[in-house]
Amino acid sequence: MTKRTRSEAESTRLLATRGIPVARTVLAADADGAVAAAEHIGYPVVVKLCGDAIAHKTERGLVRLKLQTPDDVRRAAAELLSAAGPDDGPVELLVGEMVAGNRELIAGIHTDDQFGPCVMLGVGGVFAEAIADVVFRLVPLTRADAESMVDDLRTQSLLGAFRGEPPVDRETLVMVLLGLSALAEAEPSILSVDVNPLIVVDGRPVAVDALVVEDPERVHGERQGTARIDPARFRALFEPRGVVVAGASSHPGKFGFVALHNILRGGFPGEVHATNRDGGEILGLSMLHSVDELPDDATVDLVFVCTPAATNIDLLRAAAARGVTAAFVTSAGYGEAGPDGEAAQRELIEVADELGLLLAGPNGQGVVSTPASLCAQIVAPYPPAGRIAIASQSGNFVSSFQNFAVQAGVGVSRAVSAGNAASTTIADFLEYFADDAATSVSLAYVEGLPDGRAFFDRMASVTSRRPLVVLKGGVTGGGQRAAASHTGSLATDDRVFDGMCRQAGITRAADVEEAFEAAATFATQPMPRGPNTVVLTTAGGWGVVTADAIARSSLDLIALPDDLRAALDAKLPPRWSRNNPVDLAGAETRDTIPEILELLATHDAVHAIVYLGVGIQSNEARLMRTGAFYPDHGLERIVAFHERQDRRYAEAAAAISESTGKPILTATELAITQPDNPGPEAVRASGRLCYASAHRAVRALEHLWAYSRFRSRTP
Repeated sequence: MTKRTRSEAESTRLLATRGIPVARTVLAADADGAVAAAEHIGYPVVVKLCGDAIAHKTERGLVRLKLQTPDDVRRAAAELLSAAGPDDGPVELLVGEMVAGNRELIAGIHTDDQFGPCVMLGVGGVFAEAIADVVFRLVPLTRADAESMVDDLRTQSLLGAFRGEPPVDRETLVMVLLGLSALAEAEPSILSVDVNPLIVVDGRPVAVDALVVEDPERVHGERQGTARIDPARFRALFEPRGVVVAGASSHPGKFGFVALHNILRGGFPGEVHATNRDGGEILGLSMLHSVDELPDDATVDLVFVCTPAATNIDLLRAAAARGVTAAFVTSAGYGEAGPDGEAAQRELIEVADELGLLLAGPNGQGVVSTPASLCAQIVAPYPPAGRIAIASQSGNFVSSFQNFAVQAGVGVSRAVSAGNAASTTIADFLEYFADDAATSVSLAYVEGLPDGRAFFDRMASVTSRRPLVVLKGGVTGGGQRAAASHTGSLATDDRVFDGMCRQAGITRAADVEEAFEAAATFATQPMPRGPNTVVLTTAGGWGVVTADAIARSSLDLIALPDDLRAALDAKLPPRWSRNNPVDLAGAETRDTIPEILELLATHDAVHAIVYLGVGIQSNEARLMRTGAFYPDHGLERIVAFHERQDRRYAEAAAAISESTGKPILTATELAITQPDNPGPEAVRASGRLCYASAHRAVRALEHLWAYSRFRSRTP
């Protein structure tokens, strides 16, 4: 790579060609020329030493500000020219208008190793790296992308009216970002652009310094789209007519035993065969010595491979000869095992392609397909049936997500551990899930992305059809690289990945619990049509902390409209909160909660409800039921009433949500502290997730709203 740094004068001229506002400047060769330039521009002025080899002028003391007179300019020019060193090459003086403002932003272009050219926006100035309030989007940007970048800055207060100055002109800022995107597209040689600072003057951002770094030999290659796998080829993996387990074992601790056991235990209705070189019988199934011994009338589409890597090439050829069209390979010793393993993996891919086999793995843990009653995996659990499809680079995370599905009662349609993803990648699986009739939402765990740009392009297509929740590992390891520009030093792997997710409409989760709960919410709740949220609570404190969580989110805790408040007044005694959160203050009677939920959900101004307090009556009933006085003293009757009421409340929340098409999220710690409580139990029975806390419900609802906005935005 041959890097070349353009001078500030060249850099700012380049920005101006893309409609980016820049400060007026004039180049001068000496002090006399600098004075003439200052007279032309008008005082006060700034004078800088300018040259292709000069970067970070402020740090080197190569800038003179607020020069008021010709003598000031002449003195500054002499100092700057004398400060030039042999390594600076040819230099000139850059005289510019003195642009002053109380707010500084930073913008630029960064070329990421995985995702290619990106546009950056952040809080600028000398503390840019320390503040690190920056956002990224991949080139090319749409207007919606640019607008979302402005909205995503944490320090929004800097963009509003500030110290007597008007708000930042967002339209101009959007045009700056679009101009940078156009520049990156038009000039493939550009590696980075650093516009720092972008000073806000009377609300208008103006570039007063710029640095362009390029590689004259670099060109944009044609973006190579990855061919999508024909969805019909996945049928053999997720809905096979028959399965053969290669390498079954009689030892219950071996993968070959566990895989066969789980397929049989799951109730797979198709044909099941297994091979063991010693023959015999395992789990009541007669073993074949090899795949070649499959009966002539056997119908088998999937081979589940638990044999050593050295035997697998011959195995795949034999399986394909018997009509197998998909292979899941659990065997290790491939790409994860050094150069020899990498060579073996390349051969495995080549042979699978030659045979027309869909190859999943190697080094994976298995595949689950509840519509087919298929549990072909070497781990537990077998999750309940549902609408969440899982794809993971880590088999352990497949287990984690499935464990949450068991606990929450919100089930899974498909799940696959991609292992080394040698042939069929995470993106391939997610594209299949996006059109899968059994699936409502996809959930993925990813670590490395060999081709980040291709992943972005494909996932943008996926999210146009179905929600996609992603949990990413490895977000802190070596992400920040040394770079010559501020833009580069701010471009950590995680920030660029986060920007890619937002741009593609991917729901990014911070941890495994949040990831599953987001997916479970997409799978079970309707999309909100707006951000207006009402909290319904049976106790004040819960409502307060939920209101705090909403205030920290992109949701709105709306003030109750007068007509809605009047309708609630007619149902509730005077001590209710008369505000949002709607705190019943213990005023509920037999029908209060269903009636209030109905009033709230049917009002046009309300888009979503967070309901708190289910299970509280059953919690007291549990105490009564387990005491020495039960069932006497009327306890049997009141216990039954409390438990019946909590079931009724949970059922009403689900029914009203379904009839109104509005999300109603129910939260209580009893979901995990007392999962058999009739309240949370009834929430699960309704097919909904019962959230363990209000803030988790709010976070899940915020994910729904973000995706709803994404789907409805204008590009």
